[in-house]
Amino acid sequence: MPPDPAPTPARRAVSPLDHRLEAATGHDLDTLWAYRDRGVLDEQHTVLVDRHRHLAQAQTGVVFFLRLLNRLSSGEFDIDTALFARIDRTVDQLEEAADARDAAAQEVLLALEPIEAAATSQAPDTRELSTGDQAALLAIAGGAKLYEHLLTGRMSVTAASGTRIPHAELRRLEDAGLVTRDTTHPVHAGQPVTLTDAGRAALFASRRAPSTQAPKAPARPGASPSTATRRR
Repeated sequence: MPPDPAPTPARRAVSPLDHRLEAATGHDLDTLWAYRDRGVLDEQHTVLVDRHRHLAQAQTGVVFFLRLLNRLSSGEFDIDTALFARIDRTVDQLEEAADARDAAAQEVLLALEPIEAAATSQAPDTRELSTGDQAALLAIAGGAKLYEHLLTGRMSVTAASGTRIPHAELRRLEDAGLVTRDTTHPVHAGQPVTLTDAGRAALFASRRAPSTQAPKAPARPGASPSTATRRR
């Protein structure tokens, strides 16, 4: 009998909580993960996305062992003692993977429920970012510095992406409390410019998909049908 196959890299596994994250944040999961990597999210949403990534990894383990169990019981292999031992081992591994998935899901819920409650109760934010402001904040989120030209004395922000932001626009964003500069660095060498928590929140909200109703909070998910009956 051939050895058990090793898990192969696959696209992000679908978890039972995916739809709740998308409803509460107004963003699809690929966008949330990308915003996490670019530093756009505030601390609360960063924790949520990190825990969801852990849940997705745990869900991948459940899917792998479930597929392996289906293959072992498909009739592809001779029915003998070795097959029974392999099935028994795979069921144990599936149970462990499902327990890890359920524990990860509870951690996601602890981070998700306060966000759901805030999305349901808070009044709509009257501050709207222009398209130009959104582009500037996104560029700054990826890393940016304010430089002063040694000859002309003109100042502008250069982002890691190559985007240039006029000094007047930076001042306006600073006055609005959306960005901040590290003034401990000399401006001719480059002063780091970063988003404030308010800037992250405003950018995140401005790019939220339009929704006609507040997100619902369904009952906590239980084990999936495929793992509801555990072998003891």
